[in-house]
Order: sequence, then structure tokens, then C-alpha cells
Amino acid sequence: MFVLLLIFIVALLGLGFLDPAWWVAAAVLVFGLVHYGRGGAGGRSRDGDSEYRDYRDHRDRQDRWDRRYSQQRRGRWNRQDRRDRRDREDGW
Repeated sequence: MFVLLLIFIVALLGLGFLDPAWWVAAAVLVFGLVHYGRGGAGGRSRDGDSEYRDYRDHRDRQDRWDRRYSQQRRGRWNRQDRRDRRDREDGW
């Protein structure tokens, strides 16, 4: 099947020298083949877990973000808590 598509694309490219519209047809066919037929963005993966992989990647990125920035906020919160305790002890 793939060999037939390649022959068809070559034929369309050859006809493009007669009429440039055939080059457009060949480009559309190549785009469709690459984008949808060979596991591109529009096609599903062969193992069928692309949605789970996307979810897992998003979850891992979110976890890294939370760990990174929660530590910074935790330090700020601890400093504010120390200030509040000190102010309460001083009678403010």
C-alpha cells in the first residue's frame, strides 16, 4: 500500500511540470500521509495509550511545578508565621 502511494506521489510530481495544480495535489497527499497515516498528530498511536501518556506527562509536569513553588511559598509562610508570633509576643 505504501509503495503504491509513493508511486502515486511521484506521478503527481511528474505531472506538476505540466500543470502546477498537480504539485498541490501531491503536497496534500504527502501532508495527509505524514500527518494522519504515519502516527502524526491526527492519528492514534498503535499501542492505544496516547491519551493516558498525555495525562501522565501533564500530571508529572504539574507535580514538578507544585514541588518547586510550594517550597518557595512554604519558606515565605514560615517567615510570616515567625513575624506574627513575634508580634503577638511583643503585644501587638
